[in-house]
Amino acid sequence: MNNLSNRVKGIIFIIFSAFGFAGMSAFVKLAGDLPSFQKTFFRNLVSCIIALIFIIKNKESFFGKKESQKLLILRSTLGTIGIVLNYYSIDKLILSDANMLNKLSPFFVIIFSALFLGEKINFKQVISICIAFIGVLFIIKPTFNVDMFPFIIGILGAIFAAGAYTCLRTLGSKEKHYTIVFYFSLFSLIVIFPFMIVVYKKMEFIQLFYLLMAGVFASIGQFGITIAYKYAPAKEISIFDYSNIIFSAIISFIIFGQLPDKLSFIGYGIIFIASLYMFLYNKKLDKVEKK
Repeated sequence: MNNLSNRVKGIIFIIFSAFGFAGMSAFVKLAGDLPSFQKTFFRNLVSCIIALIFIIKNKESFFGKKESQKLLILRSTLGTIGIVLNYYSIDKLILSDANMLNKLSPFFVIIFSALFLGEKINFKQVISICIAFIGVLFIIKPTFNVDMFPFIIGILGAIFAAGAYTCLRTLGSKEKHYTIVFYFSLFSLIVIFPFMIVVYKKMEFIQLFYLLMAGVFASIGQFGITIAYKYAPAKEISIFDYSNIIFSAIISFIIFGQLPDKLSFIGYGIIFIASLYMFLYNKKLDKVEKK
């Protein structure tokens, strides 16, 4: 791992994160008809405990540096809203469609990174992102009617998630990933708790188990993406977050018996080509910078 460039490390961690979030979505879907606030609370409860264990073990800061507080709060606020919206879309749509909408977030990350972080985007990177975005549209196959509300909510969830991920790019160099995840999880628990109490539904043991497992996989995804954006700029690695689509399709077929149609497979192919092109382009950048 030490022999790899920061870009390659970032790519590895973001693909690892994509797998974690795909597993999380599956368990959220399996938990059944429960309020999104309730699902969000238990998901982040597990993440909070796991992050707390790592912080204590590594003797890291619980709440980070004073100068990081505004950014930590912003990241936590955007992330919490993004999760609630994403869980709503997962409940109302089939798993693959909900995850495809959420995978619009890398597209918005590119925009936010350019607007707020001053990261320059060259023509080849723009083309790759646009191609990947077209691939997602093949999979979503949007229909503009009254049934579009869950789709709109899913897109809004992707926008808020992108805002949170953009914050990670700056926080990654200032705070340990354990601290960032713990801060976000605890913040979310405190904010979500009153809403959960109001809409709480009694759960069966199997539903509680599914939500706890969603928390475990969410932690994998959260740690993965936090570390990924620490290693490399969002504009160079966010495209690989689309690998979540492949993981989601496999999980949807195995667990829910949902087989993607021909247009979806075309979309997968388009996204894979865009990802491969971006990977080869980044490898070329590595060689140029080492000279």
